[in-house]
Amino acid sequence: MKLIEAKTEDIPLIQNLARRSWETAYAGIISDEQIDYMLGEMYSANEISKHLENPDYHYYLIFDEGNDSYEGFMGYEHGYEDGTTKLHRIYLLPESKGKGFGKGALDFLKKKLCESSDHRIILNVNKENNARKFYESQGFKIYNELVLDIGNGFVMDDYVMEFLIHR
Repeated sequence: MKLIEAKTEDIPLIQNLARRSWETAYAGIISDEQIDYMLGEMYSANEISKHLENPDYHYYLIFDEGNDSYEGFMGYEHGYEDGTTKLHRIYLLPESKGKGFGKGALDFLKKKLCESSDHRIILNVNKENNARKFYESQGFKIYNELVLDIGNGFVMDDYVMEFLIHR
């Protein structure tokens, strides 16, 4: 596995990976209409471009060197809150789950955190998403719940999780 920092020309790839991963990650959890709405809002070329222009926001493509294929991506932001990096997104294609890519990406992020002044990673995860169990297995703990109106009559009903780096 190799993590490759994404560039503007990778936006269509990120959008494709997002759609392919979301179609299974959120099937039966949120409606197809909400999936389409959220992908349109969160993964528009304009939105991703804004992230890529922010020096604190980083996108990495998760590349499987053995199969010469992109298996997912992650996006995180240093300094989201005081001393805190926010993992905004980490998604894998359904066929890539259980192969160590998610753990490898989180280990990479933990190392990046040690290179920054941040000491905590936070993330939101849908309360019904099985990814919560994965995050718990990697040392994340639920510390809050959040119901967020995201527009168009949709809400995100999430747990907020954190991981503390002990230096």
